[in-house]
Amino acid sequence: MFSRMFHDWLKEETAAEPGRRRREILENGLSRGSIAFLRDVWYPAVGHFTDLHPEWELRDLGGGYRYLDFAYTPGGARGAIEIQGFGPHARDLDATRFKDLCWRHSYLALEGWTLLPVAYLSVRDEPERCQQLILAFIGKFTSLDVDAALSWTEAELVRFARRRLMPITPGEAAVHLRVSEKHARRLCNRLAEKDIFRVANGQMRYRTYEMNLSSR
Repeated sequence: MFSRMFHDWLKEETAAEPGRRRREILENGLSRGSIAFLRDVWYPAVGHFTDLHPEWELRDLGGGYRYLDFAYTPGGARGAIEIQGFGPHARDLDATRFKDLCWRHSYLALEGWTLLPVAYLSVRDEPERCQQLILAFIGKFTSLDVDAALSWTEAELVRFARRRLMPITPGEAAVHLRVSEKHARRLCNRLAEKDIFRVANGQMRYRTYEMNLSSR
């Protein structure tokens, strides 16, 4: 399924691109790190590529061109995802490249982009943790669909948990939903019984909960 959707999506992005430089980049294919991110992180977490654009072209402060690994633009939002390889971005980073990287990040910030750097090593070694990161990132711009069979409070609790990188407590859920902690605890346990949540830590009264990524 991923392979077919990936190739269809990349074909559509390439065909719809009026700019010669970006079109040439897309025609040459994405990097290994970008493909791994899409295959092991983005697609398992999100299930589609809507509003995600690879090799997004930007003009920089010097009038040249730069390319984001991915732009996420629901409703005109400006989300930027960069897959950071260990070599050029860390181990082999000299003073010139370091300054250029800082200028790049500064430009993105001033232009209103929310930047999410993701280490390729994390994509390779911690895909589920990266999936949770992506859900939280998307939650800054839009809400992902939830099971229509859930009640309003259950659905909102799922959305809340998706936006959090850390496990949630019933107390935090209660504050968010404006309900009693006892009721929030029942909701968390109910979602755990449905395999939407899983217990992250603790027993009984002192449990914390997180999304069960394998249930999607």
